[in-house]
Amino acid sequence: MKNVTIKVPSNFMLGAAVSAWQTEGWIGKKDSQDSYLDIWYKNNKHVWHNGYGPAGATNFYQRYEEDIHYMKEIGLTHFRTSINWSRFLVDYENATVDEEYAAYMDNVIEKLIQNGVEPMICLEHYEIPAVLFEKYGGWESKHVVELFVQYAKKVFERYGDKVRNWFTFNEPIVVQTRVYLDAIRWPFEQNTKKWMQWNYNKVLATAKVVRLFKEMQLKEKNGAKIGVILNPEVTYARSTAAHDQQAAKMYDLFFNRVFLDPSIKGEYPEELFDVMKKHEITFDYTEEELALIKDNTVDYVGLNLYFPHRVKARTAVWNEQTPFHPAYYYEMFELPGKNMNPYRGWEIYPQIMYDMGIRMKEEYGNIEWFIAENGMGVENEKRFKDASNIIQDDYRIEFIREHLKWLLKAVEEGVNCKGYMLWAFTDNVSPMNAFKNRYGLVEIDLENNRNRHLKKSAYWYKQLIELREFEAENDENFK
Repeated sequence: MKNVTIKVPSNFMLGAAVSAWQTEGWIGKKDSQDSYLDIWYKNNKHVWHNGYGPAGATNFYQRYEEDIHYMKEIGLTHFRTSINWSRFLVDYENATVDEEYAAYMDNVIEKLIQNGVEPMICLEHYEIPAVLFEKYGGWESKHVVELFVQYAKKVFERYGDKVRNWFTFNEPIVVQTRVYLDAIRWPFEQNTKKWMQWNYNKVLATAKVVRLFKEMQLKEKNGAKIGVILNPEVTYARSTAAHDQQAAKMYDLFFNRVFLDPSIKGEYPEELFDVMKKHEITFDYTEEELALIKDNTVDYVGLNLYFPHRVKARTAVWNEQTPFHPAYYYEMFELPGKNMNPYRGWEIYPQIMYDMGIRMKEEYGNIEWFIAENGMGVENEKRFKDASNIIQDDYRIEFIREHLKWLLKAVEEGVNCKGYMLWAFTDNVSPMNAFKNRYGLVEIDLENNRNRHLKKSAYWYKQLIELREFEAENDENFK
């Protein structure tokens, strides 16, 4: 089969991402500055692989200069991370800045810029302060929404003249889905109405921060943009039959449109209100809030895409004794013969990039967007080391190559995608999986002082950034 040369547009971002809590570690963190992730780890440590969690992470807090050196060596155009809300402040009610942590962020941002790497900063990547989670129920509370806006104001005041790419949340649906919908993470409370309220309050918080961003005129001052990073689950029905198509539509409504529509279009789907009312899970809202959401949509969005979701119509009656769950309308479908990442248990289907791109063009006004995360986690990568101590992660290169191929096909067809950010820059801690599955261009050697080593994929990515082209397989479906 012939290979095809794929050209990368000259202005197309090629970067990588991490988050604060997954890299920084606890050095310098005060006892009162736990985040939700920190207290989950403290209360439920045994579920984290080999006991690794946010306490050690990759020690980016002390080793950021070393890591930024590697970013420059690879040639990353952009680097996305988060500011840890729980550490940026010492008083969450009055938004009092922790000058020690803020000075660290000053240095990280300055060092990135000095090395030609554009910083992209997210305000919340699961890092809601633990005290707000315990005192107010976290994002269940509209008071927490106001505290988040106060926090954002302090961050914008400090870094608004240096950072041009801002995001309110990373994957705003995830924490409450794991805790309140599926009840598989601490503190394990199945409560669908609370799940919906968290979803809504994060949309409201985004709109309020967008309004603040406009009021502070950050776009006018340095061309800055503000968005949100979502993880739409590209959904395919088992069949063309009406019952399977309806199952996919309902899955999409609850897990994708619940954030995509209000963030980009400024409105929730009417059918969402209908189904919330039917199941008595309608979130608390006001018409004034809905008007604010309508008037303060995002400038652009980041999308985290890893694998497809396949659904079919239910084949068994729902147990009415259990709380409502969107699975009332669907079951997951296991596609026979699918290509799998056996370590993560995820299907590999690069065409999700193209299909989501076309959807953004046709359903969401071709808004500007980019891939904020995409990557491949593999277990026990040390077995792939060669004589020169370099992990030969050809599987990761292939994964990136195929996903980029489909993404750039969409760009050729007029899709307004502006870049690709690999997850992740370095290996880092993931919820529960800890360091079990490695995602990085850069290895973190846990047995050797967390020392860093470039993998083969880092050298490949460096060449990709320099040449702005790569070879990919021209399979029969790619035309």
